[in-house]
Amino acid sequence: MRGIIGFIAMLQGALGFIGKTFFDGAWGLLAHWFDLPSVAYLGLFLAGAALAVWGDTDKKRKAERV
Repeated sequence: MRGIIGFIAMLQGALGFIGKTFFDGAWGLLAHWFDLPSVAYLGLFLAGAALAVWGDTDKKRKAERV
């Protein structure tokens, strides 16, 4: 579950950062509710990547125990 949430957070962070940095406004669902700076979208991407990696390593660790 952490991997899926992390992937969604990465997607929203990437869309917001790319849209705000290179185009006229942020893309994604969060842009409809919040007005975040580009650095916050980059932080959201990094937090999502950390969640995705954590979920994947935890899944591999549980598979090795069995």
